[in-house]
Amino acid sequence: MKTKARILSRMGWLLTLAVILIAARPAFAQEDNHVPAALLGGFLFIFCIIFLVAYVYHALALQTIATKTNTENAWFAWIPILNLILMINIAKKPIWWILLFLIPVVNFVIYVILWMGIAEARKKPNWWGILTIVPVVNIIVPGYLAWSD
Repeated sequence: MKTKARILSRMGWLLTLAVILIAARPAFAQEDNHVPAALLGGFLFIFCIIFLVAYVYHALALQTIATKTNTENAWFAWIPILNLILMINIAKKPIWWILLFLIPVVNFVIYVILWMGIAEARKKPNWWGILTIVPVVNIIVPGYLAWSD
């Protein structure tokens, strides 16, 4: 009788182990389903292209604004931290304002004030700087300030 109990006990353990392994199989299986990775790579590539185009557009606009306002070192527009310094110089604000960009909510206000100063330096109404808050219009503002007469 004890041997039958041992056999049933071992069979129970083997069945339990088999169920666990079958349930865990998808986690250990190597499938050739690379579609999610390909989609992610495609989206990342498109995002990088859009980011690069936006960066070049903004840098060209800022460099053109600096050239038209006779601000020296217009090439600063192409270097990430230096473009903030260039914007401060175009708007004729004190250089220590660069520290205000490190304060979380204040940096949005300073950004708008800088674009208002840049608009005034281009002899445009300063409300063009306020338009940098509006989502689609903020793409148009640097181009308008750069390439309008």
